[in-house]
Amino acid sequence: MPLLNKVRTAASGGSGGDTATRSLSRLRLALTLFFALDGFLFAGWVVRIPAVKQQTGASAGDLGLALLGVSAGAVITMTLTGRLCRRYGSHAVTVATGVLLSLSVALPPLTRSPLALGLVLLVFGAAYGGINVAMNSAAVDLVAALRRPVMPSFHAAFSLGGMIGAGLGGLLAGSLSPTAHLLGLAGAGLVLTALAGPVLLRHPSPAPPPESLAPAAHVSDGSSRSGTRRTVLVFGVIALCTAYGEGALADWGALHLEQDLGAHPGVAAAGYSVFALTMTVGRLTGTALLERLGQTRTLVAGGATAAAGMLLGALAPTVWATLLGFAVTGLGLANIFPVAVARAGAVAGPAGVATASTLGYGGMLLGPPSIGFLADWFSLPLALTTVAVLAAGAAAMGYWVRNAGAESVS
Repeated sequence: MPLLNKVRTAASGGSGGDTATRSLSRLRLALTLFFALDGFLFAGWVVRIPAVKQQTGASAGDLGLALLGVSAGAVITMTLTGRLCRRYGSHAVTVATGVLLSLSVALPPLTRSPLALGLVLLVFGAAYGGINVAMNSAAVDLVAALRRPVMPSFHAAFSLGGMIGAGLGGLLAGSLSPTAHLLGLAGAGLVLTALAGPVLLRHPSPAPPPESLAPAAHVSDGSSRSGTRRTVLVFGVIALCTAYGEGALADWGALHLEQDLGAHPGVAAAGYSVFALTMTVGRLTGTALLERLGQTRTLVAGGATAAAGMLLGALAPTVWATLLGFAVTGLGLANIFPVAVARAGAVAGPAGVATASTLGYGGMLLGPPSIGFLADWFSLPLALTTVAVLAAGAAAMGYWVRNAGAESVS
């Protein structure tokens, strides 16, 4: 990989540095577009779920079972994509799954029964899970080559893509059928993949810096492999704690504002928007934060901030204090997931990314039903405090594994 040797030269200002820097910049832009595409397509599908439900004649229970297809497809594919990335390269897998995601988002409105909807959502979920592991694996390699903690910027692109996709979907819902809307998204996804994909396919994944390869010589020892697996699992659980909070606030934040605090429906609907906005802002500033604090302190501070914010959001007696709590929670959680995935990838490569992503996605699935059960047994405000508990747990685990993997920026 001659280009990779030039990257090292570029870091030290030698000849060929400008070419290598431009190549890495193009790779970063292409990957950023794929992260944005992922969020854009997924949000575009989510806002049309009610219309597709009506079109298929599905009951609430039927729809719930059909939506499990997304979860099942994602989880199954996430466990396999790490192997595909090792065999074919994360760039090629990112492009392939980008095409599949773009095509499959157009399928749900073409179905006419809950069973058919569940089957096509299995395909959509497989593409969604695959692209998440592949592009995060590619991002981990690029972060190592750039020698800067830019992982949050990729996840900020995902958040921005989701906000744009949801906003556009809301605007088009009254004028376009689900079929026309999602076919349009599929076309846009294929065009973007055609523009960004060749950049990934032309350039192999950057190799890790030589110093990061030194510990790998000891991984052949059984105890080292076992320790690596345990470390990756811890980072996966940290990602789970973050995604649990995101899933919980997405499904229950508005209900808490309206049901428990008497907020106007419009104000209640703004609850998750405030959370998503501050999470996006937190990720946009994440690189600067990581360069200033380092990964461990970012994890610990983020978890502690999210815990304090969610306690305020769950227990505050007024609507505006609750909205403030949601905003603080978004800032706190913003960079925990990308840092956890990056650290897992630094420790174990694509397999580490796959494990952390799978556990993180599981947290997003676990959050809403767990909050629902706890709300039935106790109360919704008390149930929402579990988000704070898990955020505090993420902070503690982040400190516990503070020496795992090399931090690119201390």
